[in-house]
Amino acid sequence: MPETASNIWNLPNILTLLRIALIPVMAVLLLSPSKDAGFWAAAVFAVASATDWLDGYLARRMGIVTIFGKFLDPIADKLMVMAALIMILPYGRVPAWMVLVILGREIIITGLRGIASSEGIVISASDLGKFKTIFQIVAILGLLLHYDYHWLFGIDHPLFYVNMHNVGMFYLWIATVITIWSGVDYLVKFVRVIAK
Repeated sequence: MPETASNIWNLPNILTLLRIALIPVMAVLLLSPSKDAGFWAAAVFAVASATDWLDGYLARRMGIVTIFGKFLDPIADKLMVMAALIMILPYGRVPAWMVLVILGREIIITGLRGIASSEGIVISASDLGKFKTIFQIVAILGLLLHYDYHWLFGIDHPLFYVNMHNVGMFYLWIATVITIWSGVDYLVKFVRVIAK
């Protein structure tokens, strides 16, 4: 049965659209490399990431999984991640090759999914994609915050500061490895299914 406007305008889809609407807000904040701008951009990114979990949970709980939501949700995730990485690229906070690998993987896998879908083929996603997203989110939060942050109140000593850029890069390395791994995993599955 075709979806109507009333089907589309449900709470999970509205949350997905909110996530997309937050992307330009984050991008504008990241026009400045300042600590304050990075902090608020990280806050916006964190809220957007929370809606990613919440909209999926609500869609399943309320039994209102729609074609529109299935289409829009992964696109919103990719836009959010890529916007953050591209905006901090000019500041030298992230290696360009890592951004290229992550962006390239998403374009290739999205294309393959489109081909498979057009042929009526369903290729099940592995848990690697979930881990990839989690590590990317944690990495990007660290890279947006970037500067040293005091984590123990009351004691002003270098030992009680954490460099968020280093935290972000640590998780981005893990995210990049999983990104490549999950991409190869999906490609192998795709070739196996197509070759049958």
